Amino acid sequence: MAADGLGIAATRHEERALAALGMLTEVSTRFEPHQSVQYAGVLLSIPALEMQGLGTLLDAYDELDGYYGLGHVVLLLSMMALCRIKNPEQLKNHAPGELGKLLGLDRTPEVKCLRKKISLIVAQQKAESTQEQLLAYWLGRQWTELFYVDGHARIYHGHKAQLPKRYISRQKLCLAGSMEYWVNDEQGLPLLSVVGELTQKLKEAITEQLLPILLEQTKPLVSEETLAEQPDTPRFTLIFDREAYEPAFFVQLWEDHRVAVITYRKNVTDLWEEEYFSDTEISMIYQTVTMRIYEKEVEFSGRSFREIRRLSENGHQTSIITNNKVLNTAQVASKMFSRWNQENYFRYMLQEFDLDRVIEYGHEPENQEKTVVNPPYRKISQQLKKTKEKKARLQAKIYTIIEEYLDKDIETVAHSLAQQAQVNEQIIQYDQQINQLLRQRSEHSARIAVKDMPEDQRYNRLKKESKLLINIIKMIAYRAETTLLNLLRPYYANNEKDGRTLLKEIFTSPADLYPDYQNNTLTILIHSLSSPRRNKTLNKLCLLLTDTQTIYPGTQLKMIFKSIAV
Repeated sequence: MAADGLGIAATRHEERALAALGMLTEVSTRFEPHQSVQYAGVLLSIPALEMQGLGTLLDAYDELDGYYGLGHVVLLLSMMALCRIKNPEQLKNHAPGELGKLLGLDRTPEVKCLRKKISLIVAQQKAESTQEQLLAYWLGRQWTELFYVDGHARIYHGHKAQLPKRYISRQKLCLAGSMEYWVNDEQGLPLLSVVGELTQKLKEAITEQLLPILLEQTKPLVSEETLAEQPDTPRFTLIFDREAYEPAFFVQLWEDHRVAVITYRKNVTDLWEEEYFSDTEISMIYQTVTMRIYEKEVEFSGRSFREIRRLSENGHQTSIITNNKVLNTAQVASKMFSRWNQENYFRYMLQEFDLDRVIEYGHEPENQEKTVVNPPYRKISQQLKKTKEKKARLQAKIYTIIEEYLDKDIETVAHSLAQQAQVNEQIIQYDQQINQLLRQRSEHSARIAVKDMPEDQRYNRLKKESKLLINIIKMIAYRAETTLLNLLRPYYANNEKDGRTLLKEIFTSPADLYPDYQNNTLTILIHSLSSPRRNKTLNKLCLLLTDTQTIYPGTQLKMIFKSIAV
């Protein structure tokens, strides 16, 4: 029974009182025997979370004062992500005592307390350095020479922040929002995320934010002697879509940093002869497909590039260009088309992990010296563009009329001239509108510093540090889930189709907890799943994870996993 004022399920009264008086820093993690603890199946993820850098995250931040420590808060947020509890407010729909047992505590913090703890972590301003430490850790465990880069638009539905509008492809609308730029590996596993600045594009994000981090963190992993001995070998290769297409930019990346690129070619107008294409086996992740491809050498910006095209069944030719001379034709095609793994990552994270959810509300000032496109100038430019398009359609209409009546009799031609005169009159009206819009636009500068914008329209940004923190936690959680998915692969026939569904069922399953402090063990006995074959897979997974001999964070207890449906 909880003491008055301590909340439901609060039982460790003395420690809570000491923490309230400032005499206790982080209560100790202590497990008690319990049966049928809700969501206790998520404890199966602890070994995978540890493998994916949970310890690096905990070491990066300073401890918190009070009853709930840093480890408790980070573990709770990680488990919430895996159990699809998408924000602190949703904790109100779950028994605090049940979730508290997973942390070795009496209960989880109230929403207000949890948000306060998150604010204390955010105030340390260590998200960017922590991401770099995690990137180094992940690359050290599994080196990759390929980095997939893409932007993700976060839609803003509030009214307090002043954010620039941008085109949201999944909504097919221009909406207020901000950009995040992500780096993933070939399997779609996240490696790095940064928050874009105002109207920053993918090319600028690569140059200003992502490239310096990648160059710094790959230095210990790429030998300068190897690069000197093998002049065609890149330091690493960036793969992205057409948004950052610019051959001069690709040349600069190679000459300045020895970084290669693979991307789709933009503005392809010619077609190659179909007899050039041949069937080639392309090894994608976990599958092999046959494509009709062909390669030629082309020249852009005074430098030679490789162009690889894929011929589809409908005759469409998809063009890829690269300055990577090490990969063969099939490998280049495979790496480029594997970019969909990053798209799938965004889609899955939006649906399952609520990627766009903020963990700390509010906004903060943007860099006041930053220059952006002047909003009135941009608005008039859009109107000017539409007006010119309407004029162009009318001009095309005149040509159609002339061709239609070219061989007609005099009476019909007279009717044609009347139509032409009417269209010309409309064109003159549009010319007048265009001249007026040009005069209006000339009254505004094309770009403006943020500090010079009207105060009620001045751009700011959503809180950056807290979003980076929750991104880190969700990255670790997703990577941990993927680790478990890979462990399932030999034992679960439908792994590619619904392996993650199986893991979600495990994470939300009840389990019995049996701590043994004499032998320093914590046994987690997970209850039966929905089918015998899933229980059989769970048994295999329990054996594999028990063999890792993982120690529960903050204790000396070795975790032992078992299934009740043996």
